[in-house]
Amino acid sequence: MLLKINHETRYVYDTPVQYGLQQLRLRPKERPGQEIKNWAIEIEGGCLELSFTDQHCNHVDLINIERGRTEIVIRCRGAVENSDGSGIIGSQAGFAPLWYFKRHTDLTKPGPRVRKLVNSLGDDFETDIAKVHALSAAVLENVSYRTGQTNADTDAETALKTGEGVCQDHSHIFCAAARLMGFPARYVSGYLMMSDRIDQDATHGWAEAYVDRLGWVGFDISNGYSPDERYIRIATGLDYREASPISGLRYGAGSEDMIVTLQVQQ
Repeated sequence: MLLKINHETRYVYDTPVQYGLQQLRLRPKERPGQEIKNWAIEIEGGCLELSFTDQHCNHVDLINIERGRTEIVIRCRGAVENSDGSGIIGSQAGFAPLWYFKRHTDLTKPGPRVRKLVNSLGDDFETDIAKVHALSAAVLENVSYRTGQTNADTDAETALKTGEGVCQDHSHIFCAAARLMGFPARYVSGYLMMSDRIDQDATHGWAEAYVDRLGWVGFDISNGYSPDERYIRIATGLDYREASPISGLRYGAGSEDMIVTLQVQQ
């Protein structure tokens, strides 16, 4: 499936920026089953300082916001051809060893609710892949999809307590629980082409667990199935912070507004 992406993020500041940096992870990963036909990033109101590859093999661009700006626009355009691998990504290909993905972070640290969720699954599974599929279903059963109840700093334990959340929360709970069960796990950010629309609300997030003899396997907990050819993998990390499409800092008083427009179409 050939997918076309138009993605624009616009930051508007109520006072001129004195100093600011934006870290972008917006270039799709080239891998078997995902071929980048073309991809371009345009910056209005800033300039590229440097590019590098991080420990997860994510391509990172560091953008300096021009002094005195009250607006910066980041545009991504490109085409990606995907094939359906039933969610199977395969062997670990990054710089980090598999044990690294068993580490807990502030957003994925397991507490009593995560441990209770893991214990509720029991041990009646013939295979590891059946066990992690059951975990994915259990996360969605315990945390229904609803926007506005959590934010980017909500951790897995808090999201479970709230009982409502979004794809980021589902993925953090899954990673916390999978690691507790002994599986390496990671967060994935990217794009998803929804069948009923061209204009998407935002970028998407899901999780992957490493299963013996299969390698990395994807789980879109929020939608209840494994990623197929409609998904474009952009970045991976131990949690959302390591795979965030855009993150940054700025100095100076005032607030900012962010406006995102995103189209993903075949």
